[in-house]
Amino acid sequence: MNFKTILSNFDINGELITCEKYGEGHINDTYLAVYSENGLVKRYILQRINNKLFTDVEKLMSNISLVTEFNVEAVLKKGGNPQKECLRIVKTKEGKSYINLLEGYFRVYNFIEGATCFQKVEKSEQFYESAVAFGNFQNMLAKFDATKLYEILPDFHNTGIRFNNFLKALKEDKESRADSIKKEISFVLMREKYCTKITDLLKNGKMPLRVTHNDTKLNNVMIDEITNKGIAVIDLDTIMPGSVCYDFGDSIRFGCNSALEDEKDLSKVNFQIDLFKSYTDGFLSVLKLTDIELDNLAFGSILMTYECGMRFLTDYLQGDTYFKTSRKGHNLDRARTQFKLVSDMEKEFDTMNEIIKKISKENQ
Repeated sequence: MNFKTILSNFDINGELITCEKYGEGHINDTYLAVYSENGLVKRYILQRINNKLFTDVEKLMSNISLVTEFNVEAVLKKGGNPQKECLRIVKTKEGKSYINLLEGYFRVYNFIEGATCFQKVEKSEQFYESAVAFGNFQNMLAKFDATKLYEILPDFHNTGIRFNNFLKALKEDKESRADSIKKEISFVLMREKYCTKITDLLKNGKMPLRVTHNDTKLNNVMIDEITNKGIAVIDLDTIMPGSVCYDFGDSIRFGCNSALEDEKDLSKVNFQIDLFKSYTDGFLSVLKLTDIELDNLAFGSILMTYECGMRFLTDYLQGDTYFKTSRKGHNLDRARTQFKLVSDMEKEFDTMNEIIKKISKENQ
């Protein structure tokens, strides 16, 4: 690709020095563009958008534009620094949020200097800071009308529909795998009652509809290299309307696992209640939730883990067509780790709720 030509479409001053592959993302192609402007080095993130996954780029970028512009105003109002605390779109010379070229759809973001992100939880302080960052992110958007956002990935966390997809894959059994995974199939079927609890609360107006990030992993938080504080939330592709329980739950699913997501030895896979407490502490230290949200945070952790495991198992039954795999039975291993975590969380459910109640009272 001719990066100079691509970047020439964006409102960037200075001379392009280098543009090279950057980061560990698996969805979009990400590059770090380094410029020289009046003797100063300035850096930007260039991304080629995966329009096979995000088929309506206009709606995708509309969501991101609305949220980032709202957040910049929110940070300015509280006297903060949007250069460091917000992901910001660099517009094209025509004032657009992206450009469509022969090589694909491209966008440019500011590069948040003096901060880094971590691929896994190395110490509880990092997990705590990611919770603070995601809590602050929710706070900034508390007054944003979530109905303005498009559902970029329809029914992404509609667990009832995920369950129906699983039943369909089970009935078709394209790869004749069902007989060998009866235990895992039974695990999913026995928990059908989980599937519609949050969606019903949202539908009935009992659960507040919020802006949800939907990919609340540690590596989507920028940690300040000097203060070690979480300062900005990035990767806004899956911004959609939903429940805060989804974002909280997915963080717990990812961060409280003692092993890798595809660990074969399930004895190594354990739910770490100390990390759950650390995350809850950070999240609720900056964010006030309604009683119905607080009552369902722990359940949201179970639901998101169950849903993820069910998706892995569905893909395994369908012949591994969605998630990338690197070995035979990879998706089955992934499903089993999630189900082990679900079992652990179910045993710790009362303790999880006690932790949430205690911390929420302390922060009233």
